[in-house]
Amino acid sequence: MSASNRIAVVDYGMGNLRSVVQALGHVAGRRAEVMLTADPAVVSAADRVVFPGQGAMRDCMAELAASGLRQAVLDAACSKPFFGICVGAQLLLEHSEEGDTPALGFFPGNVRRFASGQTTADGARLKVPHMGWNEVRQVRPHPLFAGVDDAARFYFVHSYYMAPARAELALGLTDYPQPFASVIGGGNVFATQFHPEKSADAGLQLLRNFVDWDGQAG
Repeated sequence: MSASNRIAVVDYGMGNLRSVVQALGHVAGRRAEVMLTADPAVVSAADRVVFPGQGAMRDCMAELAASGLRQAVLDAACSKPFFGICVGAQLLLEHSEEGDTPALGFFPGNVRRFASGQTTADGARLKVPHMGWNEVRQVRPHPLFAGVDDAARFYFVHSYYMAPARAELALGLTDYPQPFASVIGGGNVFATQFHPEKSADAGLQLLRNFVDWDGQAG
């Protein structure tokens, strides 16, 4: 294990993070130390940061502030390889329609609710939340996509979707039924609406790539 590869998984009280920690530990092996932490100092000292999240956006923002982790998370997003997952990815945008909630504002854009009553091309009704496996089309190259097939399937559970304000922030798109940004990123930040830790080989490959990623987008 390299002492210079410490990965902090941010625990601000929103969700069971055991599967994230286990998946990272599995792919990292001796190449990294994976730490589940609620300590801002540990997040600041880490070499890489994973920022998961689940639950209501307003509750996530409240817990992030109450825990004292908000600034440490923003500082990490500005300075080191950073992986946002699910609500952790949504929090990077400016605002969510869920509870009319201001978010962290790291990337320009909003989080919107899927419209009800939508159907597929053959007339099948689409449920909200969007739950289950769906394809992710890689619309921009990225080192974390190495070894991941284009249009690989990943596991989703969400009622709200990311709508970044700049097209170049969307790295992957998924249809439900209209295309939405299922992967966003820029610089040292990569963030997924789906759960890589629950997405079998493709998800584990993303996490494996993150363990060694230098934070450069190209």
